[in-house]
Amino acid sequence: MSYLMLDLLSTQASAEELTQLKHPMVGGVILFSRNYTDRPQLVSLVESLRVVRPDLLIAVDHEGGRVQRFRDGFTHIPAMGDILPFAGGDMILAKKWAVELGFLMAVELLACDIDLSFAPVLDLNRVSEVIGKRAFSSEPNEVIELAGSFIEGMHQAGMASVGKHFPGHGSVVADSHIAQPYDERSKEEILELDMQPFKSLIAKDQLHGVMPAHVIYSKVDPNPAGFSSFWLQDILREQLSFRGVIFSDDLGMKGAGVVGGYKARAQAALDAGCNMILICNDAKGATEVLEELVWPTSQPEYPAQLLKPDSKIVAQALQNDERWQQAKLLASRFSTD
Repeated sequence: MSYLMLDLLSTQASAEELTQLKHPMVGGVILFSRNYTDRPQLVSLVESLRVVRPDLLIAVDHEGGRVQRFRDGFTHIPAMGDILPFAGGDMILAKKWAVELGFLMAVELLACDIDLSFAPVLDLNRVSEVIGKRAFSSEPNEVIELAGSFIEGMHQAGMASVGKHFPGHGSVVADSHIAQPYDERSKEEILELDMQPFKSLIAKDQLHGVMPAHVIYSKVDPNPAGFSSFWLQDILREQLSFRGVIFSDDLGMKGAGVVGGYKARAQAALDAGCNMILICNDAKGATEVLEELVWPTSQPEYPAQLLKPDSKIVAQALQNDERWQQAKLLASRFSTD
């Protein structure tokens, strides 16, 4: 019965942070570049968290391209938007590569006992600079094909997948980290374009988690998607029949500020249908939420523990050194060719 994912300030968890992680409403930790110096340090950090809370879901944004938190000691995963062009537009080849890059990304994190990468991005590369080549393509069908293959590789390593940013962040210019984006398009256009990758991959049972966007789709609902019961309940749960875990995006982002302070944001996200909320880069905000929010008393219908790696598959993947090395070689070609 855990609802909150927190971050850490440095490369070691402080005594105060370790105490906070014992709170029954804390269910996860998200790591950033500031938490990493090298692989031995990362493994030590994760071990220290496991001692305090073996059940914690430990996650990171490790998509590839410019969003890869751990670099030295890890393979540089190319931006997803580079895969198809690098394959010369050959979708069959690009899908094959996407499988191997998904496996590579996942297996290197799992080797350090990290459970989850918030990936893949299912947005379309339309006008958003904050998305850009984080997206596989500007075309829904190409995103579906390539993201599905990348997810297949993640699953072959034993890692669950989390699609973001529902129902699509790629068609708005503003960056929700620093501004409040508004998407003025009709409901029909959003559903028929941006939402198609989510719809298709959910139907194929390829998504274990979904992270909504801090975007207001003003012709559909007055609230950002992550605070909207319409988007999360009526569309995601009912219309698309999604049965996985809904994560909020970081409640510290500017795009979440329209709702109010941290307590109001947390309450709104949970009320809308989020199963686990993220509060990053603001320790005081996290403490405020933990101490002041009236937490739900019932067990979440979609517990985040569903996203824990499959230990048998992970063990087999970690032994497959030949595949790991071949995938590393593939990734290196993107940076040298």
